[in-house]
Amino acid sequence: MEIVWHAHNAVISDRLRARAESGLVKAASRLNRTVTGTIRFEREVTRCRIELMLHAARHKTLVAEGHARYYGPALTLALEHLETQVARERRTARQRTARLART
Repeated sequence: MEIVWHAHNAVISDRLRARAESGLVKAASRLNRTVTGTIRFEREVTRCRIELMLHAARHKTLVAEGHARYYGPALTLALEHLETQVARERRTARQRTARLART
């Protein structure tokens, strides 16, 4: 999997880069045929924004964002959103219809 980095008005530490990369690789390992991942760090005056994108064949593009005052909490939020989307994508059609039938 290829990871593309974008940093707009942001200074990112090596530790934060490693956390973002390991989280994205972990989420990608749960999906089959992952092609690319994109990590964007943006800084506005007092808000930090992190956007994680995951492209996989036969799946829609997954996009997760995290907003916080600092990059650490923003990254945690974005990774949680991405894990939720990956879990939703992994469900088969049979599992989705069985859940609807129960309700």
